[in-house]
Amino acid sequence: MEDSRFFSAPVPPEREGERLDVFAARLANVTRSRAEALIRQGRVTVDGEAQAKAGFKLKPGMAVRAEVPPAAEARVEAEDIALDIVYQDDDLAVVFKPSGMVVHPAAGNASGTLVNALLKHLDNLSGIGGEIRPGIVHRIDKDTSGLLLVAKNDFSHVALSEQIKAHTVKRAYRAIVIGGFREDAGTVEGPIGRHPTDRKRMAIVPGGREAVTHWTVLEPLRGATLIEARLTTGRTHQIRVHMASVGHPVLGDPVYGPKKSPYPVEGGQLLHAFRLGFIHPRTGEPLLFEAEPEPRFTYWLEKLRRP
Repeated sequence: MEDSRFFSAPVPPEREGERLDVFAARLANVTRSRAEALIRQGRVTVDGEAQAKAGFKLKPGMAVRAEVPPAAEARVEAEDIALDIVYQDDDLAVVFKPSGMVVHPAAGNASGTLVNALLKHLDNLSGIGGEIRPGIVHRIDKDTSGLLLVAKNDFSHVALSEQIKAHTVKRAYRAIVIGGFREDAGTVEGPIGRHPTDRKRMAIVPGGREAVTHWTVLEPLRGATLIEARLTTGRTHQIRVHMASVGHPVLGDPVYGPKKSPYPVEGGQLLHAFRLGFIHPRTGEPLLFEAEPEPRFTYWLEKLRRP
């Protein structure tokens, strides 16, 4: 069985005041979320003592040591589910997730997920995302269709995660939203966190995580508008929450839309991740992918174009 790996280094003067999770992530070459998990598990020590606070501020000369256990064998079963692989090489893959498919297993969705399909169709997946979501660098909602980036090894997972945190990954969506706009473009800014009374919903709340969505009108429709939404950040339900907050919820959204929708859209929100651009972590080559929406999206777009 593979043994744990250990990494240790003193804190240099130029990194005085740096958070422990940031330092440990660079030290062990893992994602920051993974470093936070290692800290919670007591696997990161400062001067020989386990430090439980990810935000602990370091001082020059402190000795930091991190233990990275081997990736646990995924208990998720591979399933022969059809998967549209747009691109792949030895380091990564870009796949098309259909609406209605959950990205990774969770309570109530133990099978039929994108991860189940990935385990069947791809030879390798990174392990640092955790055993129930190997290879998953970012997510999109169950009823949102579109392009997803998958890491096939830990090197690419760390590098791609850093690009997402640096907001250099280009992610653009097409959405049909309720109502018309007076402006041709705009930006919605509002920190997003859990809804104060409904834990299944997200909301703009004080103390939430920074979230910025840029939108552009592509085409006025009958009682609705086709827009492009570009993410600076990537929070859970971000576009859905932000557009609803300015009075233009995504058509078909059962959570953030009106109780009585103006049109009988079935299958969830009409939201599609159509563009994905990033720098290849190994070659440095810029890559850009686009994907057409599903027939369900196209059906409503054509229907709302009719006079």
